[in-house]
Amino acid sequence: MYRDPEAASPGAPTRDVLLVSAIITVSLSVTVVLCGLCHWCQRKLGKRYKNSLETAGTPDSGRGRSEKKAIKLPAGGKAVNTAPVPGQTPHDESDRRTEPRSSVSDLVNSLTSEMLMLSPGSEEDEAHEGCSRENLGRIQFSVGYNFQESTLTVKIMKAQELPAKDFSGTSDPFVKIYLLPDKKHKLETKVKRKNLNPHWNETFLFEGFPYEKVVQRILYLQVLDYDRFSRNDPIGEVSIPLNKVDLTQMQTFWKDLKPCSDGSGSRGELLLSLCYNPSANSIIVNIIKARNLKAMDIGGTSDPYVKVWLMYKDKRVEKKKTVTMKRNLNPIFNESFAFDIPTEKLRETTIIITVMDKDKLSRNDVIGKIYLSWKSGPGEVKHWKDMIARPRQPVAQWHQLKA
Repeated sequence: MYRDPEAASPGAPTRDVLLVSAIITVSLSVTVVLCGLCHWCQRKLGKRYKNSLETAGTPDSGRGRSEKKAIKLPAGGKAVNTAPVPGQTPHDESDRRTEPRSSVSDLVNSLTSEMLMLSPGSEEDEAHEGCSRENLGRIQFSVGYNFQESTLTVKIMKAQELPAKDFSGTSDPFVKIYLLPDKKHKLETKVKRKNLNPHWNETFLFEGFPYEKVVQRILYLQVLDYDRFSRNDPIGEVSIPLNKVDLTQMQTFWKDLKPCSDGSGSRGELLLSLCYNPSANSIIVNIIKARNLKAMDIGGTSDPYVKVWLMYKDKRVEKKKTVTMKRNLNPIFNESFAFDIPTEKLRETTIIITVMDKDKLSRNDVIGKIYLSWKSGPGEVKHWKDMIARPRQPVAQWHQLKA
Protein backbone atom coordinates (compact mmCIF):
# COMPACT_ATOMS: atom_id res chain seq x y z
CA MET A 1 0.00 0.00 0.00
CA TYR A 2 1.38 3.41 -0.98
CA ARG A 3 1.89 6.02 1.82
CA ASP A 4 2.27 9.78 1.13
CA PRO A 5 5.83 10.77 2.24
CA GLU A 6 4.62 14.25 3.22
CA ALA A 7 2.10 12.91 5.61
CA ALA A 8 3.43 13.02 9.16
CA SER A 9 3.09 10.17 11.50
CA PRO A 10 0.85 10.79 14.44
CA GLY A 11 3.74 11.06 16.93
CA ALA A 12 6.28 13.03 14.78
CA PRO A 13 6.50 16.86 14.65
CA THR A 14 5.46 18.60 11.45
CA ARG A 15 7.87 20.61 9.24
CA ASP A 16 6.34 23.96 10.32
CA VAL A 17 6.98 23.18 13.96
CA LEU A 18 10.60 22.28 13.24
CA LEU A 19 11.10 25.43 11.18
CA VAL A 20 9.69 27.70 13.89
CA SER A 21 11.85 25.99 16.52
CA ALA A 22 14.97 26.49 14.41
CA ILE A 23 14.21 30.20 13.87
CA ILE A 24 13.64 30.75 17.59
CA THR A 25 16.88 28.95 18.45
CA VAL A 26 18.93 30.99 15.95
CA SER A 27 17.35 34.27 17.14
CA LEU A 28 18.17 33.53 20.75
CA SER A 29 21.74 32.64 19.84
CA VAL A 30 22.23 35.88 17.86
CA THR A 31 20.73 37.92 20.73
CA VAL A 32 23.10 36.38 23.26
CA VAL A 33 26.11 37.00 21.01
CA LEU A 34 25.13 40.63 20.36
CA CYS A 35 24.57 41.31 24.06
CA GLY A 36 27.99 39.94 24.87
CA LEU A 37 29.57 41.96 22.06
CA CYS A 38 27.86 45.20 23.18
CA HIS A 39 28.99 44.67 26.77
CA TRP A 40 32.58 44.02 25.67
CA CYS A 41 32.61 47.00 23.27
CA GLN A 42 31.17 49.35 25.85
CA ARG A 43 33.88 48.47 28.37
CA LYS A 44 36.62 48.67 25.74
CA LEU A 45 35.48 51.90 24.11
CA GLY A 46 34.58 53.51 27.44
CA LYS A 47 38.11 52.85 28.69
CA ARG A 48 39.63 54.26 25.49
CA TYR A 49 37.44 57.40 25.72
CA LYS A 50 38.48 57.94 29.33
CA ASN A 51 42.14 57.65 28.41
CA SER A 52 41.69 60.16 25.61
CA LEU A 53 40.17 62.62 28.10
CA GLU A 54 43.17 62.22 30.41
CA THR A 55 45.75 62.76 27.68
CA ALA A 56 44.06 65.67 25.88
CA GLY A 57 44.91 69.34 26.38
CA THR A 58 48.71 69.35 26.49
CA PRO A 59 49.77 73.00 26.04
CA ASP A 60 51.81 73.80 22.97
CA SER A 61 55.13 75.29 23.98
CA GLY A 62 56.92 75.20 20.65
CA ARG A 63 55.49 78.31 18.99
CA GLY A 64 56.81 81.83 19.07
CA ARG A 65 59.85 83.53 17.64
CA SER A 66 62.62 85.10 19.70
CA GLU A 67 63.02 88.85 19.32
CA LYS A 68 66.38 90.60 19.31
CA LYS A 69 66.46 92.94 22.26
CA ALA A 70 68.81 94.62 24.68
CA ILE A 71 67.62 95.72 28.11
CA LYS A 72 69.74 97.63 30.59
CA LEU A 73 69.54 95.84 33.92
CA PRO A 74 70.82 96.49 37.46
CA ALA A 75 74.11 95.09 38.64
CA GLY A 76 74.19 91.32 38.80
CA GLY A 77 71.84 90.83 35.86
CA LYS A 78 72.23 90.96 32.14
CA ALA A 79 69.79 90.53 29.28
CA VAL A 80 70.96 88.78 26.14
CA ASN A 81 69.49 87.59 22.86
CA THR A 82 69.13 83.89 22.30
CA ALA A 83 68.10 81.92 19.25
CA PRO A 84 64.75 80.22 19.60
CA VAL A 85 64.81 76.53 20.37
CA PRO A 86 62.97 74.70 17.60
CA GLY A 87 59.73 73.36 19.01
CA GLN A 88 58.99 69.70 18.72
CA THR A 89 55.40 68.86 17.95
CA PRO A 90 54.19 66.17 20.31
CA HIS A 91 52.90 63.02 18.61
CA ASP A 92 50.06 61.07 20.07
CA GLU A 93 50.04 57.34 19.44
CA SER A 94 46.26 57.46 19.04
CA ASP A 95 46.70 59.71 15.97
CA ARG A 96 48.80 57.11 14.18
CA ARG A 97 46.67 54.08 15.06
CA THR A 98 43.24 53.40 13.66
CA GLU A 99 41.15 50.32 14.30
CA PRO A 100 38.22 49.08 12.25
CA ARG A 101 34.88 49.63 13.88
CA SER A 102 31.60 47.91 13.16
CA SER A 103 28.21 49.61 13.12
CA VAL A 104 27.50 48.09 16.54
CA SER A 105 30.70 49.57 18.02
CA ASP A 106 29.85 52.98 16.53
CA LEU A 107 26.48 52.89 18.25
CA VAL A 108 28.00 51.82 21.55
CA ASN A 109 30.67 54.56 21.25
CA SER A 110 28.09 57.29 20.80
CA LEU A 111 26.04 56.00 23.73
CA THR A 112 29.14 55.75 25.92
CA SER A 113 30.13 59.35 25.09
CA GLU A 114 26.68 60.64 26.01
CA MET A 115 26.71 58.69 29.28
CA LEU A 116 30.12 60.10 30.21
CA MET A 117 29.06 63.66 29.43
CA LEU A 118 25.87 63.36 31.48
CA SER A 119 27.39 61.53 34.45
CA PRO A 120 27.99 63.33 37.80
CA GLY A 121 31.33 65.10 38.06
CA SER A 122 31.58 65.55 34.30
CA GLU A 123 33.40 68.28 32.41
CA GLU A 124 30.23 70.40 32.42
CA ASP A 125 30.26 70.50 36.22
CA GLU A 126 33.98 71.34 36.24
CA ALA A 127 33.43 74.14 33.76
CA HIS A 128 30.60 75.53 35.86
CA GLU A 129 32.82 75.43 38.93
CA GLY A 130 35.63 77.17 37.05
CA CYS A 131 33.36 80.02 36.03
CA SER A 132 33.12 81.10 39.66
CA ARG A 133 36.85 81.87 39.69
CA GLU A 134 38.25 84.80 37.75
CA ASN A 135 40.62 83.65 35.04
CA LEU A 136 43.87 85.64 35.14
CA GLY A 137 45.57 83.75 32.31
CA ARG A 138 48.84 81.83 32.40
CA ILE A 139 52.51 82.38 31.62
CA GLN A 140 55.24 80.24 30.06
CA PHE A 141 58.85 80.61 31.20
CA SER A 142 62.02 78.56 31.56
CA VAL A 143 64.85 78.56 34.11
CA GLY A 144 68.24 76.86 34.37
CA TYR A 145 71.73 77.24 35.86
CA ASN A 146 75.19 77.15 34.23
CA PHE A 147 77.63 75.77 36.83
CA GLN A 148 80.74 76.62 34.79
CA GLU A 149 79.82 80.29 34.48
CA SER A 150 77.85 80.56 37.78
CA THR A 151 74.93 82.06 35.86
CA LEU A 152 71.19 81.69 36.40
CA THR A 153 69.16 81.98 33.18
CA VAL A 154 65.50 83.02 33.16
CA LYS A 155 63.58 83.20 29.89
CA ILE A 156 60.14 84.81 29.72
CA MET A 157 58.43 83.24 26.73
CA LYS A 158 54.75 84.14 26.46
CA ALA A 159 51.39 84.48 28.20
CA GLN A 160 47.89 83.46 27.23
CA GLU A 161 44.33 84.55 28.01
CA LEU A 162 45.25 87.60 30.06
CA PRO A 163 42.30 89.65 31.34
CA ALA A 164 41.51 93.07 29.92
CA LYS A 165 42.54 95.80 32.35
CA ASP A 166 42.03 98.85 30.14
CA PHE A 167 38.66 100.42 29.38
CA SER A 168 39.28 99.72 25.68
CA GLY A 169 38.92 95.99 26.38
CA THR A 170 42.60 95.04 26.20
CA SER A 171 45.86 95.29 28.18
CA ASP A 172 49.48 96.41 27.73
CA PRO A 173 51.27 93.62 29.63
CA PHE A 174 54.86 93.34 30.77
CA VAL A 175 56.65 91.13 33.32
CA LYS A 176 58.72 92.02 36.38
CA ILE A 177 61.28 89.45 37.57
CA TYR A 178 62.48 89.17 41.17
CA LEU A 179 64.65 86.73 43.10
CA LEU A 180 63.01 86.93 46.50
CA PRO A 181 63.61 87.96 49.20
CA ASP A 182 65.54 90.64 47.28
CA LYS A 183 63.01 93.25 46.08
CA LYS A 184 65.46 96.07 45.38
CA HIS A 185 66.69 94.64 42.10
CA LYS A 186 64.13 93.72 39.49
CA LEU A 187 64.25 93.00 35.77
CA GLU A 188 61.52 93.86 33.30
CA THR A 189 60.42 92.76 29.86
CA LYS A 190 59.20 95.11 27.19
CA VAL A 191 55.57 96.22 27.10
CA LYS A 192 53.37 94.49 24.54
CA ARG A 193 50.77 96.99 23.45
CA LYS A 194 47.12 95.91 23.30
CA ASN A 195 47.82 92.20 23.52
CA LEU A 196 46.11 89.59 25.69
CA ASN A 197 48.31 86.77 24.32
CA PRO A 198 51.77 88.40 24.26
CA HIS A 199 55.02 86.78 23.12
CA TRP A 200 58.19 88.15 24.73
CA ASN A 201 60.92 85.53 24.24
CA GLU A 202 63.35 87.59 26.33
CA THR A 203 66.27 86.03 28.20
CA PHE A 204 67.83 87.35 31.41
CA LEU A 205 71.14 86.26 32.91
CA PHE A 206 72.04 86.58 36.59
CA GLU A 207 75.82 86.36 36.30
CA GLY A 208 78.26 85.58 39.12
CA PHE A 209 75.50 84.05 41.23
CA PRO A 210 76.78 81.09 43.34
CA TYR A 211 74.58 78.01 43.21
CA GLU A 212 74.43 77.87 47.01
CA LYS A 213 72.67 81.27 47.01
CA VAL A 214 70.49 80.52 43.99
CA VAL A 215 68.75 77.59 45.68
CA GLN A 216 67.88 79.89 48.60
CA ARG A 217 65.92 82.25 46.35
CA ILE A 218 62.35 82.22 45.06
CA LEU A 219 61.75 83.13 41.41
CA TYR A 220 58.87 85.61 41.43
CA LEU A 221 57.18 86.79 38.22
CA GLN A 222 54.59 89.56 38.25
CA VAL A 223 52.55 90.40 35.15
CA LEU A 224 51.30 93.98 35.05
CA ASP A 225 49.30 96.18 32.73
CA TYR A 226 51.19 99.34 31.78
CA ASP A 227 49.23 102.53 32.39
CA ARG A 228 50.65 105.86 31.30
CA PHE A 229 48.02 107.86 33.23
CA SER A 230 48.40 106.24 36.63
CA ARG A 231 50.03 103.35 38.47
CA ASN A 232 50.45 100.08 36.58
CA ASP A 233 47.69 97.58 37.30
CA PRO A 234 48.75 94.12 38.55
CA ILE A 235 47.33 91.24 36.50
CA GLY A 236 48.73 88.20 38.29
CA GLU A 237 51.79 86.55 39.76
CA VAL A 238 53.74 83.29 39.84
CA SER A 239 56.35 82.18 42.38
CA ILE A 240 58.50 79.04 42.36
CA PRO A 241 61.19 78.09 44.94
CA LEU A 242 64.41 77.36 43.06
CA ASN A 243 65.39 74.60 45.47
CA LYS A 244 62.51 72.56 44.04
CA VAL A 245 63.69 72.89 40.42
CA ASP A 246 66.29 70.77 38.64
CA LEU A 247 68.54 73.59 37.45
CA THR A 248 71.10 71.36 35.70
CA GLN A 249 69.21 71.99 32.46
CA MET A 250 66.63 74.47 31.25
CA GLN A 251 63.20 73.58 32.61
CA THR A 252 60.08 75.00 30.92
CA PHE A 253 56.90 75.68 32.91
CA TRP A 254 53.31 76.69 32.23
CA LYS A 255 51.87 78.32 35.33
CA ASP A 256 48.41 79.79 35.99
CA LEU A 257 48.57 83.36 37.24
CA LYS A 258 47.27 83.98 40.75
CA PRO A 259 45.95 87.24 42.22
CA CYS A 260 48.81 89.49 43.25
CA SER A 261 49.43 89.37 47.00
CA ASP A 262 51.59 92.43 47.47
CA GLY A 263 51.63 91.90 51.21
CA SER A 264 49.12 94.66 51.75
CA GLY A 265 46.13 92.41 52.41
CA SER A 266 42.61 93.58 51.69
CA ARG A 267 42.14 97.17 50.53
CA GLY A 268 38.53 97.36 51.68
CA GLU A 269 35.15 97.60 49.99
CA LEU A 270 33.01 100.38 48.55
CA LEU A 271 29.22 100.52 48.33
CA LEU A 272 27.90 102.53 45.40
CA SER A 273 24.79 102.71 43.26
CA LEU A 274 24.26 103.34 39.55
CA CYS A 275 21.12 104.79 37.99
CA TYR A 276 20.72 104.94 34.22
CA ASN A 277 18.17 107.28 32.62
CA PRO A 278 17.90 106.50 28.89
CA SER A 279 15.56 109.40 28.12
CA ALA A 280 17.97 111.92 29.71
CA ASN A 281 21.09 110.07 28.45
CA SER A 282 22.66 110.18 31.90
CA ILE A 283 24.12 107.96 34.61
CA ILE A 284 24.01 108.96 38.28
CA VAL A 285 26.80 107.52 40.41
CA ASN A 286 26.10 107.57 44.14
CA ILE A 287 29.12 106.96 46.39
CA ILE A 288 27.42 105.63 49.54
CA LYS A 289 30.06 104.33 51.97
CA ALA A 290 33.19 102.24 52.44
CA ARG A 291 34.29 99.69 55.00
CA ASN A 292 37.53 98.14 56.20
CA LEU A 293 39.72 100.50 54.18
CA LYS A 294 43.45 99.90 54.25
CA ALA A 295 45.34 102.16 56.67
CA MET A 296 47.79 104.24 54.65
CA ASP A 297 49.08 106.61 57.34
CA ILE A 298 51.65 105.92 60.04
CA GLY A 299 49.03 106.37 62.74
CA GLY A 300 47.10 103.31 61.45
CA THR A 301 44.32 105.26 59.74
CA SER A 302 43.53 107.06 56.46
CA ASP A 303 41.92 110.25 55.20
CA PRO A 304 39.85 108.82 52.34
CA TYR A 305 38.06 110.51 49.49
CA VAL A 306 36.68 109.10 46.23
CA LYS A 307 37.59 110.23 42.72
CA VAL A 308 35.25 109.36 39.81
CA TRP A 309 36.48 109.47 36.21
CA LEU A 310 34.23 109.18 33.15
CA MET A 311 36.19 107.59 30.30
CA TYR A 312 35.20 107.21 26.64
CA LYS A 313 37.48 104.93 24.62
CA ASP A 314 41.02 106.18 25.34
CA LYS A 315 40.07 109.63 26.57
CA ARG A 316 39.22 111.08 29.95
CA VAL A 317 35.99 113.03 29.66
CA GLU A 318 35.10 114.27 33.13
CA LYS A 319 36.26 113.98 36.75
CA LYS A 320 34.43 114.48 40.04
CA LYS A 321 35.33 113.72 43.65
CA THR A 322 33.87 113.56 47.13
CA VAL A 323 34.91 115.39 50.25
CA THR A 324 37.73 113.99 52.40
CA MET A 325 36.79 112.07 55.53
CA LYS A 326 39.46 112.61 58.19
CA ARG A 327 40.90 109.60 60.02
CA ASN A 328 38.17 107.18 59.02
CA LEU A 329 38.49 103.61 57.70
CA ASN A 330 34.70 103.19 57.44
CA PRO A 331 33.57 106.51 55.95
CA ILE A 332 30.02 107.41 54.87
CA PHE A 333 29.93 109.72 51.85
CA ASN A 334 26.40 109.70 50.34
CA GLU A 335 27.41 111.93 47.42
CA SER A 336 25.90 111.67 43.94
CA PHE A 337 27.39 112.67 40.58
CA ALA A 338 25.57 112.88 37.24
CA PHE A 339 27.34 112.18 33.93
CA ASP A 340 25.90 112.80 30.46
CA ILE A 341 26.36 109.67 28.34
CA PRO A 342 24.60 109.26 24.97
CA THR A 343 23.10 105.80 24.47
CA GLU A 344 25.22 105.07 21.40
CA LYS A 345 28.40 105.66 23.46
CA LEU A 346 27.40 103.49 26.40
CA ARG A 347 29.30 100.38 25.27
CA GLU A 348 32.55 102.33 24.93
CA THR A 349 32.16 104.05 28.30
CA THR A 350 34.01 103.17 31.49
CA ILE A 351 33.58 104.68 34.94
CA ILE A 352 36.76 104.47 37.03
CA ILE A 353 36.28 104.91 40.76
CA THR A 354 39.41 105.43 42.85
CA VAL A 355 39.51 105.61 46.64
CA MET A 356 42.37 107.89 47.66
CA ASP A 357 44.13 108.76 50.92
CA LYS A 358 44.67 112.49 51.33
CA ASP A 359 48.21 113.41 52.39
CA LYS A 360 49.38 116.95 53.13
CA LEU A 361 53.10 116.23 53.14
CA SER A 362 53.38 114.07 50.00
CA ARG A 363 51.42 112.74 47.07
CA ASN A 364 48.01 111.27 47.78
CA ASP A 365 48.04 107.47 47.99
CA VAL A 366 45.78 105.14 46.03
CA ILE A 367 43.88 102.80 48.34
CA GLY A 368 42.04 100.91 45.60
CA LYS A 369 40.17 101.12 42.29
CA ILE A 370 36.98 99.88 40.65
CA TYR A 371 36.39 99.70 36.87
CA LEU A 372 32.71 99.73 35.81
CA SER A 373 31.91 98.85 32.19
CA TRP A 374 30.80 96.06 29.85
CA LYS A 375 34.34 94.62 29.87
CA SER A 376 35.41 94.69 33.52
CA GLY A 377 35.54 91.86 36.05
CA PRO A 378 32.51 89.59 36.73
CA GLY A 379 31.18 91.64 39.66
CA GLU A 380 31.58 94.95 37.85
CA VAL A 381 29.96 93.64 34.66
CA LYS A 382 27.02 92.32 36.66
CA HIS A 383 26.47 95.75 38.26
CA TRP A 384 26.68 97.44 34.85
CA LYS A 385 24.19 95.04 33.24
CA ASP A 386 21.80 95.33 36.19
CA MET A 387 21.89 99.11 35.75
CA ILE A 388 20.94 98.79 32.07
CA ALA A 389 18.21 96.23 32.79
CA ARG A 390 16.57 98.43 35.44
CA PRO A 391 16.44 101.97 34.03
CA ARG A 392 15.58 104.89 36.32
CA GLN A 393 16.20 102.72 39.39
CA PRO A 394 19.28 103.04 41.63
CA VAL A 395 21.12 99.70 41.69
CA ALA A 396 23.46 99.37 44.68
CA GLN A 397 26.29 96.86 45.06
CA TRP A 398 29.39 96.31 47.20
CA HIS A 399 32.71 96.17 45.31
CA GLN A 400 36.10 94.90 46.46
CA LEU A 401 38.80 97.51 45.92
CA LYS A 402 41.69 96.35 43.73
CA ALA A 403 45.25 97.55 43.39
